[in-house]
Amino acid sequence: MGHSVPPLNDQSLLKSQAYVNGEWIDAKSGKTFEVTDPSTGKVIGTMPEMNKEDTEAAISAAAAALPSFRKTTGRERSRMLRKWYQLMVDNAEDLAKLITWENGKPIADAKGEVTYASNFFEWFAEEAPRIYGDTVVASIPGNRVYTIKEPVGVCGLITPWNFPAAMITRKIGPALAAGCTVVAKSPGETPFTAAALAELAHRAGIPKGVVNFITALKNTAEVGETITSSNTVRKVSFTGSTGVGKLLMKQSADTLKKLSFELGGNAPFIVFDDADLDTAVTGAITSKFRSSGQTCVCANRIYVQSGIYDKFAEAFTEKVKGFKVGGGYEEGVTHGPLIHDRAVSKVEKHVRDAEEQGGKVLIGGQKMPDLGDNFFQPTVIRDMTADMQLAHEETFGPVAGLFKFDTEAEVVKNANDADVGLAGYFFSRDLQRCYRVAEALEVGMVGINTGLVSDPAAPFGGVKWSGFGREGSKYGIEEYLTIKMITLGGMGQPLQGS
Repeated sequence: MGHSVPPLNDQSLLKSQAYVNGEWIDAKSGKTFEVTDPSTGKVIGTMPEMNKEDTEAAISAAAAALPSFRKTTGRERSRMLRKWYQLMVDNAEDLAKLITWENGKPIADAKGEVTYASNFFEWFAEEAPRIYGDTVVASIPGNRVYTIKEPVGVCGLITPWNFPAAMITRKIGPALAAGCTVVAKSPGETPFTAAALAELAHRAGIPKGVVNFITALKNTAEVGETITSSNTVRKVSFTGSTGVGKLLMKQSADTLKKLSFELGGNAPFIVFDDADLDTAVTGAITSKFRSSGQTCVCANRIYVQSGIYDKFAEAFTEKVKGFKVGGGYEEGVTHGPLIHDRAVSKVEKHVRDAEEQGGKVLIGGQKMPDLGDNFFQPTVIRDMTADMQLAHEETFGPVAGLFKFDTEAEVVKNANDADVGLAGYFFSRDLQRCYRVAEALEVGMVGINTGLVSDPAAPFGGVKWSGFGREGSKYGIEEYLTIKMITLGGMGQPLQGS
Protein backbone atom coordinates (compact mmCIF):
# COMPACT_ATOMS: atom_id res chain seq x y z
CA MET A 1 0.00 0.00 0.00
CA GLY A 2 3.02 2.28 0.46
CA HIS A 3 2.30 5.77 1.71
CA SER A 4 -1.04 6.16 -0.06
CA VAL A 5 -4.13 6.67 2.02
CA PRO A 6 -6.89 4.09 1.86
CA PRO A 7 -10.20 5.73 0.95
CA LEU A 8 -12.71 6.12 3.76
CA ASN A 9 -15.79 3.90 3.74
CA ASP A 10 -17.78 7.05 4.43
CA GLN A 11 -16.21 10.04 2.66
CA SER A 12 -18.60 12.40 4.43
CA LEU A 13 -16.50 11.98 7.59
CA LEU A 14 -13.71 13.97 5.94
CA LYS A 15 -14.58 17.57 6.81
CA SER A 16 -12.51 20.65 6.04
CA GLN A 17 -14.41 23.07 8.24
CA ALA A 18 -14.97 23.86 11.88
CA TYR A 19 -18.21 22.91 13.64
CA VAL A 20 -19.97 25.70 15.55
CA ASN A 21 -23.60 25.95 16.67
CA GLY A 22 -24.52 22.81 14.74
CA GLU A 23 -23.11 24.11 11.44
CA TRP A 24 -19.97 23.60 9.37
CA ILE A 25 -18.24 26.94 8.96
CA ASP A 26 -15.06 28.60 7.73
CA ALA A 27 -13.02 31.21 9.59
CA LYS A 28 -14.56 34.69 9.32
CA SER A 29 -11.28 35.86 7.78
CA GLY A 30 -11.40 33.10 5.15
CA LYS A 31 -7.89 32.02 6.17
CA THR A 32 -6.90 28.36 6.31
CA PHE A 33 -3.88 26.31 7.34
CA GLU A 34 -2.46 23.14 5.84
CA VAL A 35 -2.35 19.78 7.59
CA THR A 36 0.38 17.40 6.47
CA ASP A 37 0.86 13.65 6.66
CA PRO A 38 3.90 13.15 8.93
CA SER A 39 4.85 10.01 6.99
CA THR A 40 5.10 11.62 3.56
CA GLY A 41 5.10 15.35 4.24
CA LYS A 42 2.23 15.59 1.73
CA VAL A 43 -0.67 17.93 2.39
CA ILE A 44 -3.80 16.15 3.61
CA GLY A 45 -6.03 19.19 3.33
CA THR A 46 -6.79 22.55 4.89
CA MET A 47 -8.74 23.70 7.92
CA PRO A 48 -10.01 27.15 8.97
CA GLU A 49 -7.40 29.34 10.71
CA MET A 50 -9.72 30.74 13.35
CA ASN A 51 -9.02 33.71 15.59
CA LYS A 52 -10.38 35.59 18.60
CA GLU A 53 -13.58 36.61 16.81
CA ASP A 54 -14.35 33.05 15.67
CA THR A 55 -13.63 31.73 19.16
CA GLU A 56 -15.93 34.29 20.78
CA ALA A 57 -18.71 33.24 18.40
CA ALA A 58 -18.25 29.60 19.46
CA ILE A 59 -18.29 30.59 23.14
CA SER A 60 -21.54 32.52 22.54
CA ALA A 61 -23.08 29.46 20.87
CA ALA A 62 -22.12 27.27 23.84
CA ALA A 63 -23.51 29.88 26.27
CA ALA A 64 -26.81 30.07 24.35
CA ALA A 65 -27.17 26.28 24.41
CA LEU A 66 -26.39 25.95 28.13
CA PRO A 67 -29.73 26.95 29.78
CA SER A 68 -31.73 24.24 28.04
CA PHE A 69 -28.99 21.60 27.97
CA ARG A 70 -28.29 21.83 31.70
CA LYS A 71 -31.98 21.13 32.36
CA THR A 72 -31.93 17.82 30.46
CA THR A 73 -32.02 14.77 32.69
CA GLY A 74 -28.96 12.64 33.26
CA ARG A 75 -30.72 9.83 31.44
CA GLU A 76 -31.33 12.00 28.35
CA ARG A 77 -27.67 13.02 28.25
CA SER A 78 -26.71 9.41 28.77
CA ARG A 79 -28.63 8.39 25.65
CA MET A 80 -26.94 11.10 23.56
CA LEU A 81 -23.48 9.97 24.65
CA ARG A 82 -24.47 6.36 24.07
CA LYS A 83 -25.50 7.20 20.50
CA TRP A 84 -22.25 9.06 19.91
CA TYR A 85 -20.36 6.06 21.31
CA GLN A 86 -22.19 3.66 19.00
CA LEU A 87 -21.47 5.85 15.96
CA MET A 88 -17.76 5.81 16.87
CA VAL A 89 -17.85 2.02 17.06
CA ASP A 90 -19.70 1.78 13.73
CA ASN A 91 -17.16 4.09 12.04
CA ALA A 92 -14.08 2.80 13.87
CA GLU A 93 -12.21 1.84 10.71
CA ASP A 94 -12.54 5.29 9.15
CA LEU A 95 -11.61 7.05 12.39
CA ALA A 96 -8.48 4.89 12.64
CA LYS A 97 -7.52 5.72 9.04
CA LEU A 98 -7.84 9.44 9.81
CA ILE A 99 -5.69 9.12 12.95
CA THR A 100 -2.95 7.28 11.05
CA TRP A 101 -3.12 9.78 8.20
CA GLU A 102 -2.60 12.92 10.28
CA ASN A 103 -0.80 11.55 13.36
CA GLY A 104 1.32 8.83 11.72
CA LYS A 105 0.78 6.05 14.27
CA PRO A 106 0.45 2.55 12.77
CA ILE A 107 -3.10 1.53 11.89
CA ALA A 108 -3.21 -1.15 14.62
CA ASP A 109 -2.36 1.51 17.24
CA ALA A 110 -4.93 3.85 15.71
CA LYS A 111 -7.64 1.18 15.97
CA GLY A 112 -6.69 0.69 19.61
CA GLU A 113 -7.03 4.41 20.19
CA VAL A 114 -10.51 4.52 18.64
CA THR A 115 -11.66 1.77 21.00
CA TYR A 116 -10.13 3.59 23.97
CA ALA A 117 -11.59 6.94 22.85
CA SER A 118 -15.12 5.61 22.29
CA ASN A 119 -15.02 3.89 25.69
CA PHE A 120 -14.93 7.29 27.40
CA PHE A 121 -18.33 8.07 25.87
CA GLU A 122 -19.61 4.70 27.02
CA TRP A 123 -18.22 5.21 30.54
CA PHE A 124 -19.61 8.73 30.99
CA ALA A 125 -22.94 7.74 29.44
CA GLU A 126 -23.18 5.45 32.47
CA GLU A 127 -22.06 8.15 34.94
CA ALA A 128 -24.51 10.81 33.70
CA PRO A 129 -27.61 9.45 35.49
CA ARG A 130 -25.65 8.99 38.74
CA ILE A 131 -24.74 12.53 39.73
CA TYR A 132 -25.76 12.26 43.35
CA GLY A 133 -25.89 14.89 46.07
CA ASP A 134 -25.91 14.26 49.84
CA THR A 135 -28.20 14.83 52.78
CA VAL A 136 -26.26 16.43 55.60
CA VAL A 137 -27.12 16.14 59.30
CA ALA A 138 -27.35 19.79 60.38
CA SER A 139 -25.85 21.12 63.62
CA ILE A 140 -28.89 23.29 64.28
CA PRO A 141 -32.14 21.56 65.24
CA GLY A 142 -34.88 22.44 62.81
CA ASN A 143 -32.50 22.94 59.86
CA ARG A 144 -32.40 20.48 57.01
CA VAL A 145 -29.33 20.56 54.73
CA TYR A 146 -28.78 18.87 51.40
CA THR A 147 -26.50 19.29 48.40
CA ILE A 148 -27.05 19.08 44.67
CA LYS A 149 -24.41 18.97 41.95
CA GLU A 150 -24.69 21.39 39.06
CA PRO A 151 -22.81 21.72 35.78
CA VAL A 152 -19.99 24.26 36.04
CA GLY A 153 -21.10 25.94 32.78
CA VAL A 154 -19.40 26.55 29.45
CA CYS A 155 -16.13 24.60 29.22
CA GLY A 156 -13.09 25.37 27.08
CA LEU A 157 -11.21 22.19 26.13
CA ILE A 158 -7.74 22.24 24.59
CA THR A 159 -6.25 18.94 23.44
CA PRO A 160 -2.98 17.71 21.86
CA TRP A 161 -2.19 15.77 18.69
CA ASN A 162 -0.75 12.58 20.18
CA PHE A 163 -4.17 10.97 20.74
CA PRO A 164 -6.35 12.86 18.25
CA ALA A 165 -9.56 11.08 19.35
CA ALA A 166 -9.03 9.95 22.95
CA MET A 167 -7.86 13.28 24.37
CA ILE A 168 -11.07 14.85 23.06
CA THR A 169 -13.56 12.20 24.19
CA ARG A 170 -11.92 12.02 27.63
CA LYS A 171 -12.89 15.68 28.16
CA ILE A 172 -16.15 16.01 26.21
CA GLY A 173 -17.62 12.80 27.70
CA PRO A 174 -17.70 14.02 31.31
CA ALA A 175 -18.53 17.62 30.32
CA LEU A 176 -21.68 16.53 28.49
CA ALA A 177 -22.56 13.94 31.13
CA ALA A 178 -22.47 16.73 33.71
CA GLY A 179 -24.72 18.99 31.63
CA CYS A 180 -22.04 21.42 30.43
CA THR A 181 -21.64 22.80 26.91
CA VAL A 182 -18.21 22.93 25.32
CA VAL A 183 -15.88 24.78 23.00
CA ALA A 184 -13.14 22.38 21.95
CA LYS A 185 -9.98 23.59 20.26
CA SER A 186 -8.84 20.86 17.86
CA PRO A 187 -5.09 20.17 17.69
CA GLY A 188 -3.61 22.06 14.73
CA GLU A 189 -1.64 18.98 13.68
CA THR A 190 -4.61 16.56 13.80
CA PRO A 191 -7.90 18.40 13.24
CA PHE A 192 -9.48 15.93 10.82
CA THR A 193 -10.09 13.29 13.49
CA ALA A 194 -11.76 15.93 15.66
CA ALA A 195 -13.93 17.05 12.72
CA ALA A 196 -15.04 13.47 12.12
CA LEU A 197 -16.03 13.23 15.79
CA ALA A 198 -18.00 16.47 15.38
CA GLU A 199 -19.84 14.98 12.39
CA LEU A 200 -20.74 11.94 14.51
CA ALA A 201 -21.97 14.26 17.31
CA HIS A 202 -24.22 15.89 14.74
CA ARG A 203 -25.57 12.50 13.67
CA ALA A 204 -26.05 11.49 17.31
CA GLY A 205 -28.51 14.37 17.67
CA ILE A 206 -26.51 16.37 20.18
CA PRO A 207 -28.30 19.76 20.23
CA LYS A 208 -26.70 22.65 18.36
CA GLY A 209 -24.25 24.73 20.38
CA VAL A 210 -23.65 21.98 22.94
CA VAL A 211 -20.46 20.82 21.23
CA ASN A 212 -18.39 23.30 19.21
CA PHE A 213 -15.07 22.53 17.52
CA ILE A 214 -12.75 25.34 16.50
CA THR A 215 -9.55 24.94 14.50
CA ALA A 216 -6.31 26.94 14.40
CA LEU A 217 -2.61 26.39 13.93
CA LYS A 218 -0.79 29.76 13.83
CA ASN A 219 -3.50 31.36 15.96
CA THR A 220 -3.48 28.64 18.64
CA ALA A 221 -2.15 31.04 21.31
CA GLU A 222 -4.76 33.67 20.41
CA VAL A 223 -7.57 31.11 20.56
CA GLY A 224 -6.26 29.80 23.89
CA GLU A 225 -6.12 33.27 25.38
CA THR A 226 -9.64 34.06 24.15
CA ILE A 227 -10.89 30.96 25.96
CA THR A 228 -8.97 31.64 29.19
CA SER A 229 -9.88 35.33 29.37
CA SER A 230 -13.58 34.86 28.59
CA ASN A 231 -15.76 35.34 31.64
CA THR A 232 -18.43 33.17 29.99
CA VAL A 233 -16.13 30.13 30.05
CA ARG A 234 -16.21 28.80 33.61
CA LYS A 235 -13.82 25.88 33.23
CA VAL A 236 -10.76 25.04 31.17
CA SER A 237 -9.39 21.55 30.73
CA PHE A 238 -6.03 21.31 28.99
CA THR A 239 -3.72 18.46 28.04
CA GLY A 240 -0.27 19.49 26.84
CA SER A 241 3.07 20.78 28.03
CA THR A 242 3.78 22.12 31.51
CA GLY A 243 4.97 25.44 30.05
CA VAL A 244 1.70 26.07 28.22
CA GLY A 245 -0.27 24.88 31.26
CA LYS A 246 1.40 27.52 33.45
CA LEU A 247 0.59 30.19 30.88
CA LEU A 248 -3.07 29.14 30.64
CA MET A 249 -3.33 29.11 34.43
CA LYS A 250 -2.00 32.68 34.61
CA GLN A 251 -4.42 33.77 31.89
CA SER A 252 -7.33 32.11 33.74
CA ALA A 253 -6.58 33.88 37.02
CA ASP A 254 -8.49 37.07 36.18
CA THR A 255 -11.76 35.19 35.69
CA LEU A 256 -11.10 32.60 38.45
CA LYS A 257 -11.86 29.55 36.35
CA LYS A 258 -12.12 25.98 37.49
CA LEU A 259 -9.14 24.21 35.91
CA SER A 260 -7.92 20.70 35.25
CA PHE A 261 -4.53 20.21 33.63
CA GLU A 262 -2.81 17.07 32.43
CA LEU A 263 0.71 18.24 31.67
CA GLY A 264 4.15 16.85 30.90
CA GLY A 265 5.62 13.71 32.39
CA ASN A 266 9.03 12.12 32.81
CA ALA A 267 8.02 8.63 33.83
CA PRO A 268 10.48 6.51 35.78
CA PHE A 269 10.37 2.82 34.86
CA ILE A 270 12.12 0.67 37.46
CA VAL A 271 13.19 -2.96 37.09
CA PHE A 272 14.29 -4.65 40.31
CA ASP A 273 16.57 -7.71 40.40
CA ASP A 274 13.65 -9.86 41.55
CA ALA A 275 11.46 -8.91 38.57
CA ASP A 276 10.41 -11.43 35.95
CA LEU A 277 12.75 -10.45 33.11
CA ASP A 278 10.38 -11.26 30.21
CA THR A 279 7.48 -9.39 31.83
CA ALA A 280 9.71 -6.37 32.52
CA VAL A 281 11.09 -6.29 28.96
CA THR A 282 7.62 -6.60 27.45
CA GLY A 283 6.29 -3.88 29.76
CA ALA A 284 9.18 -1.56 28.92
CA ILE A 285 8.69 -2.06 25.18
CA THR A 286 4.97 -1.29 25.49
CA SER A 287 5.43 1.73 27.72
CA LYS A 288 8.43 3.26 25.96
CA PHE A 289 7.70 2.71 22.29
CA ARG A 290 3.90 2.98 22.03
CA SER A 291 3.15 5.74 19.48
CA SER A 292 6.94 5.97 18.96
CA GLY A 293 7.34 7.34 22.49
CA GLN A 294 4.95 10.24 21.92
CA THR A 295 2.80 9.71 25.01
CA CYS A 296 2.88 11.67 28.25
CA VAL A 297 2.93 8.46 30.30
CA CYS A 298 5.64 6.65 28.35
CA ALA A 299 8.76 5.44 30.17
CA ASN A 300 11.31 8.24 29.96
CA ARG A 301 13.97 7.03 32.40
CA ILE A 302 14.45 3.27 32.64
CA TYR A 303 16.23 2.27 35.87
CA VAL A 304 17.49 -1.32 36.02
CA GLN A 305 19.08 -2.87 39.12
CA SER A 306 22.71 -3.86 38.68
CA GLY A 307 22.15 -7.62 39.10
CA ILE A 308 19.85 -7.78 36.06
CA TYR A 309 21.13 -4.72 34.10
CA ASP A 310 23.19 -6.44 31.37
CA LYS A 311 20.64 -9.18 30.81
CA PHE A 312 17.83 -6.63 30.57
CA ALA A 313 19.78 -4.40 28.16
CA GLU A 314 20.44 -7.36 25.89
CA ALA A 315 16.89 -8.76 25.91
CA PHE A 316 15.35 -5.29 25.51
CA THR A 317 17.61 -4.44 22.53
CA GLU A 318 16.77 -7.79 20.94
CA LYS A 319 13.06 -6.92 21.05
CA VAL A 320 13.70 -3.50 19.46
CA LYS A 321 15.54 -5.24 16.59
CA GLY A 322 12.20 -6.76 15.63
CA PHE A 323 10.53 -3.39 15.05
CA LYS A 324 9.56 -2.30 11.55
CA VAL A 325 9.47 1.46 11.06
CA GLY A 326 7.49 2.98 8.19
CA GLY A 327 4.26 4.57 7.02
CA GLY A 328 1.37 3.66 9.30
CA TYR A 329 -0.71 1.91 6.63
CA GLU A 330 2.07 -0.42 5.49
CA GLU A 331 1.81 -4.13 6.23
CA GLY A 332 3.83 -5.18 9.27
CA VAL A 333 4.86 -1.66 10.31
CA THR A 334 5.09 -1.45 14.10
CA HIS A 335 6.26 2.14 14.50
CA GLY A 336 5.49 5.26 12.48
CA PRO A 337 7.05 8.71 12.15
CA LEU A 338 7.32 11.46 14.74
CA ILE A 339 4.78 14.24 14.36
CA HIS A 340 7.12 16.87 12.78
CA ASP A 341 10.78 17.82 12.26
CA ARG A 342 10.94 19.73 15.58
CA ALA A 343 10.17 16.48 17.40
CA VAL A 344 12.96 14.72 15.47
CA SER A 345 15.43 17.48 16.36
CA LYS A 346 14.69 17.14 20.08
CA VAL A 347 15.12 13.37 19.98
CA GLU A 348 18.40 13.69 18.11
CA LYS A 349 19.64 16.29 20.60
CA HIS A 350 18.96 13.92 23.51
CA VAL A 351 20.78 11.04 21.79
CA ARG A 352 23.87 13.11 20.88
CA ASP A 353 24.00 14.58 24.40
CA ALA A 354 23.90 11.10 25.95
CA GLU A 355 26.66 9.87 23.59
CA GLU A 356 28.89 12.85 24.37
CA GLN A 357 28.60 12.07 28.09
CA GLY A 358 29.50 8.41 27.80
CA GLY A 359 26.19 6.75 26.94
CA LYS A 360 26.53 3.76 24.61
CA VAL A 361 23.99 3.39 21.79
CA LEU A 362 23.04 -0.30 21.56
CA ILE A 363 20.70 0.11 18.60
CA GLY A 364 19.38 3.01 16.51
CA GLY A 365 20.42 6.57 17.25
CA GLN A 366 19.98 8.01 13.78
CA LYS A 367 17.43 9.77 11.60
CA MET A 368 15.96 7.76 8.71
CA PRO A 369 15.97 10.16 5.74
CA ASP A 370 15.30 7.34 3.27
CA LEU A 371 11.84 6.93 4.84
CA GLY A 372 11.11 10.65 5.26
CA ASP A 373 11.97 13.74 7.28
CA ASN A 374 10.08 12.71 10.43
CA PHE A 375 11.46 9.22 10.99
CA PHE A 376 13.96 8.34 13.72
CA GLN A 377 15.32 4.89 14.51
CA PRO A 378 14.01 3.25 17.70
CA THR A 379 16.99 3.71 20.01
CA VAL A 380 18.37 2.06 23.13
CA ILE A 381 21.20 3.71 25.09
CA ARG A 382 22.94 2.13 28.08
CA ASP A 383 25.19 3.64 30.78
CA MET A 384 22.93 6.68 31.20
CA THR A 385 23.70 9.16 33.99
CA ALA A 386 21.65 11.75 35.88
CA ASP A 387 23.49 14.64 34.16
CA MET A 388 22.16 13.82 30.70
CA GLN A 389 19.32 15.86 29.16
CA LEU A 390 17.12 12.79 28.84
CA ALA A 391 17.18 12.40 32.63
CA HIS A 392 15.56 15.83 33.12
CA GLU A 393 13.52 16.49 29.98
CA GLU A 394 10.62 14.62 28.44
CA THR A 395 12.03 13.15 25.21
CA PHE A 396 8.66 12.42 23.54
CA GLY A 397 10.32 10.10 21.06
CA PRO A 398 11.57 6.54 20.49
CA VAL A 399 14.65 6.66 22.75
CA ALA A 400 15.09 4.35 25.73
CA GLY A 401 17.82 5.38 28.15
CA LEU A 402 18.92 2.66 30.59
CA PHE A 403 20.22 3.81 34.00
CA LYS A 404 21.87 1.37 36.41
CA PHE A 405 21.07 1.44 40.14
CA ASP A 406 22.01 -0.58 43.24
CA THR A 407 19.49 0.01 46.03
CA GLU A 408 15.76 0.60 46.35
CA ALA A 409 16.29 3.79 48.37
CA GLU A 410 18.63 5.20 45.71
CA VAL A 411 16.28 4.48 42.80
CA VAL A 412 13.20 5.92 44.52
CA LYS A 413 15.17 9.09 45.29
CA ASN A 414 16.28 9.37 41.63
CA ALA A 415 12.81 8.56 40.33
CA ASN A 416 11.33 11.36 42.45
CA ASP A 417 14.03 13.86 41.44
CA ALA A 418 11.79 15.57 38.89
CA ASP A 419 9.49 18.59 38.81
CA VAL A 420 6.79 16.46 37.20
CA GLY A 421 4.96 13.39 38.46
CA LEU A 422 2.50 11.81 36.05
CA ALA A 423 3.11 8.05 35.71
CA GLY A 424 5.67 5.70 37.23
CA TYR A 425 6.24 2.00 36.67
CA PHE A 426 8.15 -0.74 38.43
CA PHE A 427 8.61 -4.48 38.16
CA SER A 428 9.14 -6.72 41.17
CA ARG A 429 7.83 -10.00 42.58
CA ASP A 430 8.30 -8.95 46.20
CA LEU A 431 4.83 -8.16 47.56
CA GLN A 432 6.02 -5.90 50.37
CA ARG A 433 8.28 -3.94 48.01
CA CYS A 434 5.33 -3.48 45.64
CA TYR A 435 3.37 -1.64 48.34
CA ARG A 436 6.40 0.26 49.64
CA VAL A 437 7.60 1.58 46.30
CA ALA A 438 4.11 2.30 44.94
CA GLU A 439 3.45 4.52 47.96
CA ALA A 440 6.87 6.17 47.80
CA LEU A 441 6.75 7.26 44.13
CA GLU A 442 5.69 10.91 43.70
CA VAL A 443 3.36 10.37 40.74
CA GLY A 444 -0.37 10.35 40.10
CA MET A 445 -0.41 6.86 38.55
CA VAL A 446 1.66 3.75 39.23
CA GLY A 447 1.93 0.63 37.08
CA ILE A 448 3.24 -2.45 38.90
CA ASN A 449 4.35 -5.26 36.59
CA THR A 450 2.60 -3.59 33.65
CA GLY A 451 3.62 -0.91 31.18
CA LEU A 452 0.09 0.21 30.38
CA VAL A 453 -2.09 2.03 32.94
CA SER A 454 -4.69 3.82 30.80
CA ASP A 455 -8.28 2.69 31.31
CA PRO A 456 -11.49 4.77 31.13
CA ALA A 457 -12.45 3.33 34.53
CA ALA A 458 -9.20 4.46 36.18
CA PRO A 459 -8.45 8.06 37.24
CA PHE A 460 -5.82 9.62 34.96
CA GLY A 461 -3.68 12.55 36.10
CA GLY A 462 -0.58 13.68 37.91
CA VAL A 463 0.99 15.59 40.79
CA LYS A 464 3.60 18.36 41.01
CA TRP A 465 4.17 20.03 37.63
CA SER A 466 2.18 17.35 35.82
CA GLY A 467 -0.94 19.24 36.82
CA PHE A 468 -4.11 18.52 38.81
CA GLY A 469 -7.55 17.08 38.32
CA ARG A 470 -8.39 13.56 37.15
CA GLU A 471 -9.82 12.30 33.89
CA GLY A 472 -11.86 9.16 33.27
CA SER A 473 -13.18 7.14 36.23
CA LYS A 474 -15.89 8.09 38.72
CA TYR A 475 -13.76 11.13 39.66
CA GLY A 476 -13.61 12.51 36.11
CA ILE A 477 -17.11 13.94 36.10
CA GLU A 478 -16.50 15.87 39.36
CA GLU A 479 -14.19 18.24 37.44
CA TYR A 480 -17.25 19.50 35.53
CA LEU A 481 -19.60 19.89 38.50
CA THR A 482 -20.00 22.33 41.37
CA ILE A 483 -21.67 21.56 44.70
CA LYS A 484 -24.61 23.67 45.80
CA MET A 485 -25.66 23.48 49.45
CA ILE A 486 -29.30 24.13 50.34
CA THR A 487 -30.49 24.78 53.91
CA LEU A 488 -34.17 24.69 54.91
CA GLY A 489 -34.91 26.47 58.19
CA GLY A 490 -37.73 25.95 60.66
CA MET A 491 -38.31 22.32 59.74
CA GLY A 492 -38.27 20.93 63.25
CA GLN A 493 -41.60 22.17 64.70
CA PRO A 494 -43.22 19.61 66.97
CA LEU A 495 -46.12 17.59 65.65
CA GLN A 496 -49.42 18.78 67.13
CA GLY A 497 -51.34 16.33 69.31
CA SER A 498 -55.01 15.79 68.69
